[in-house]
Formats: sequence, structure tokens, C-alpha cells
Amino acid sequence: MNVKALILCFVPVFAQAQGFAGLGADADGFSVPQPDPTFQFPADHGPHPDYRIEWWYITANLTDAAGNPYGLQWTLFRSAMAPETRGGWDDPQLWMGHAAVTTSDDHYVTERLARGGIGQAGVTAAPFRAWIDDWEFDGIENGTLKATGPDFGYDMTLSAQGPLVRQGLQGYSVKSASGQASYYYSQPFYQISGTLHLPEGDVLVSGTAWLDREWSSQPLADDQTGWDWFSLAFDDGARMMGFRLRQTDGQDYTSATWIAADGTPTPYANGALNATPLTDTTVAGHTLPTQWRLQLPAQGVDVTVTAVNTDAWMTTSVPYWEGPVEIEGSAKGVGYLEMTGYE
Repeated sequence: MNVKALILCFVPVFAQAQGFAGLGADADGFSVPQPDPTFQFPADHGPHPDYRIEWWYITANLTDAAGNPYGLQWTLFRSAMAPETRGGWDDPQLWMGHAAVTTSDDHYVTERLARGGIGQAGVTAAPFRAWIDDWEFDGIENGTLKATGPDFGYDMTLSAQGPLVRQGLQGYSVKSASGQASYYYSQPFYQISGTLHLPEGDVLVSGTAWLDREWSSQPLADDQTGWDWFSLAFDDGARMMGFRLRQTDGQDYTSATWIAADGTPTPYANGALNATPLTDTTVAGHTLPTQWRLQLPAQGVDVTVTAVNTDAWMTTSVPYWEGPVEIEGSAKGVGYLEMTGYE
């Protein structure tokens, strides 16, 4: 199957109406997340083909020897045309990979597409390995991460310095007032180091990284047009995840998890997090906020989150904005911001 044909397979799964990228579409015979999940590790590090969409999502905040900031993204998406697996080209599982590196001045991005059943892409739980072509994420606790693109690449090592964290109610993350939800856990305590391969040459970097694992069959309501998602790593060792889902009626649905330095999570339901846009930027013809005020009063959080590079536009089959941020205010630190669905 050629690349154009493969993209056409992805379009109805990722890019049609009913919420951003079709994520508000009906579950259509797929399994649906239920409250009070019981995760099984290492099995749940692997794929869940009876759910419609799933991802293994790594972001990293890095610096070089001179203290210059960089951001890194590695993502493998699995999406299904049917809740099953089969061998060969008849397999209904589709795979898409995104990789990016962001500097203060440049944003490099590339994409890979694959069909399940032929070995081109996939995930194994034990030992853990996620791959698409020559890109690879190998090892949940201690592992390697690599990707290549036409003008950049990276080779990194990861080491978890804290526990896995369940987002939402013990891993059941509610996304709307009408009850759409996903299963969601993170590893927000990676130390990461390695080499960025950039047009100007190789750069040795180190920093912190964050893994998000999420799967669902209808993660958004059909009136939700996109989201603003934040992962924040504070200098004192605490972490925070928060998101704002935007609705067609102008209202928002928010959620947050405060993660203590020892990994203890405290979930917060809709309304506890205030996410206020401060400064807009026009990127690739889209106007979106690249500076925010985030407030989680229950934890005394009142910070300004500012993009390292406002031009971090992902020119992928389903385009969006994603890049590293710096944090000032009640606490200092670094993090990542993802924004989707902006016209």
C-alpha cells in the first residue's frame, strides 16, 4: 500500500467531524472505559486493540552544556477500523508516528504511517518495545528512544526516577460532563539524556521527560472542538497535569492531577483548574495562545506558562501545536503544551 492510500485509511479515523480529529465519534462496537479500572502491568503497557484509539506519548525538556533549551517529542498512535487484529494487510489496526525537536529558533517535525499485521509498526508489552519503521521506544523503566527525519533525529536514554501515576480517578480520566472518558496513566519522572542530530550538528543534551499512556474508543464529546494540555515539571520535584477541553457553546471542561515529588497523585475534577490564555500568536495561519496563566488554588499554584518557541506547529496529517514551555510564578520549572482544534 502506498503512502497516499495509507493516509486515506487514516482520514476517517483521525480527521472527520464529531469532535477534534473524529475523537467524538460513536464507539461503534469497540470497548468503552469503565470506572474503577484495574491495570495489569506489564500487560497494559502493550496495545488494547478492542479500543478504537491509543497512544504512547513522550515529551522531554532538555538543555545543552550552555543551558540552551530544547524540546523533544516521540509519539506512536494506534487507531482501529475494527476491534480486532488479523495477520497481514487485512489487519484493521493503523499506526502513526510523530517525532519533533524544538529549539528557540526552529521546529523540526516528521511523521510515519503504517498498517498493522505486517511488522512495520507495533508494541510488545514484555519486554516492552514500541516501534514504527526505524523509530523505537524500548523499555518503560530504563530504555532508549530514537527517531529519524529528513533534517533531524535523536538517540536518547531514559531512566524512571519515580512511580507510574494514574490520572483521573485511579486511571479513569473523565473528559466531558456527558461522561466520555479514557484510561490514562503517566510516567512523569524520567531523567533523559542523549544526542540531538540537527542540521548544524550533533548536540549533547539532558533533562526530564514525561510519558503519557492513554486509550479509549470515544474520548471526546461530539461538541468538543479541541484541547489545551499541559504537563509541568516543577523545580522542587512536584509535577502537574492539566487540560482544558473546549466546547462549541463556549464553555470548557477541565481536569488536573497534582503529583507530589514522591509520586502521590491528587486528582481534581472539572472546575478546579483555571487555564487563562494571555498572549496569542498566529502560527501557520492559526491564531492560538502561546502564553497562559494556570491556577490550581487547592495546591497554591498560580503560574505563567510561556512557549520556548511560538512556532512549534506540527505539520502532520492532523496538524496541531506542541512544544516546550517555561514556568514562572508561584513555582518555577519547565513543561510541555499541546493545543489542538484551533482554526
